[in-house]
Amino acid sequence: MKVGLSTSMIQRGRTGIAQYVFALTKALLDSPEAPELTLFVLAGDRPHFTFAEGLARFELVPESCRPAVRNIAWHQLRLPGRVRELGLDVLHVPSYRRLLWPRPCALVSTIHDLAPFQVAEKYDAKRMFYGRAVVPQLVRRQDEIIVPSVHTAREVGRFLGFPGDRLTVVPHGVEAGRFFPADREVAREAVAVRHGLDRPFFFYVSRLEHPGKNHVRLIEAFSAFKARTGLPHLLALAGSDWAGTETIHAAAARSPYREDIRFLGYVPDESLAGLYRAALAAVHPSLYEGFGFPPVEAMACGCPVLTTHGGALAEVCGEAGLIVNPEDVFGMASGLGQLAADERLRQQLIEVGLRNAARFDWQTCAAKTCEVYRRAVARRRA
Repeated sequence: MKVGLSTSMIQRGRTGIAQYVFALTKALLDSPEAPELTLFVLAGDRPHFTFAEGLARFELVPESCRPAVRNIAWHQLRLPGRVRELGLDVLHVPSYRRLLWPRPCALVSTIHDLAPFQVAEKYDAKRMFYGRAVVPQLVRRQDEIIVPSVHTAREVGRFLGFPGDRLTVVPHGVEAGRFFPADREVAREAVAVRHGLDRPFFFYVSRLEHPGKNHVRLIEAFSAFKARTGLPHLLALAGSDWAGTETIHAAAARSPYREDIRFLGYVPDESLAGLYRAALAAVHPSLYEGFGFPPVEAMACGCPVLTTHGGALAEVCGEAGLIVNPEDVFGMASGLGQLAADERLRQQLIEVGLRNAARFDWQTCAAKTCEVYRRAVARRRA
């Protein structure tokens, strides 16, 4: 089976979609039934795919097609013709904003979430319009759709009207080779040297996006926690600047505990697991997620997790996370206080979290994804 995978939406490897694309590609190439894989990759992103050299075909996309509007145009106008020339059986587009209208072969898409329908001002007006008005038309052109959670499956049916018999829940995985428990003291010493985190700290991994990722309420909750307890704990925020970053920095600057709020910027892959292991707890207070990589990665590293019922987070974390209301600042502050004070609670969350994280496996994800490819081809032929 000849499969094409579009990767030109990975934002230089610094997004959740990028992590999905990298991990799924590796798992597909390692699969016993590995498809004949063609990767459509922006020329500047080629170094991110060195692991696929000699194992997959590369079709380079010009760097001029990196900007969003040009990238969408390339998908609609140039990609279909190349797919026909290559004789591909399936084209997998892992982003709803890049879905094809032309149908050069069987079409499969991964829809990670439907944030434009759930979070006001998630994106600028043009992107919100595209997500709400254009995407539903493109979705109906797809043969099969993959979603990472039952929650997202329900929303695709509700908002996009996509038939349930062509919709498959395939949970994301966790990279077991990167995220696993290890010596906490060694990790703490390393992050104290590298990041200056020399006291107990809460750790949040997310791009600095307002309002969707809920940083402002987390900062307010952390300030309330500090005022209530007087503890020396830090709040470490890892992630690249995104829309609304200035609002997040302003909230931190207003806090009387601003010296204890640390912005780490983008954290490279090789450092992330060590930060999870060193943290007192990982927090993920997002208003909405279609899956949520960081809480599961933290659990796999033996780090207790506080998160919310936003989107699929409660589904993915289950009893392994301390769940709070994402809009309740004082409830979130109370959760931070529980984690700081209750060693028994932390240990319980660690133990249940490790079992929960074990549910998510990239080889299983790849196998189920290949099943979707086969169904899409059969549907197209029929």
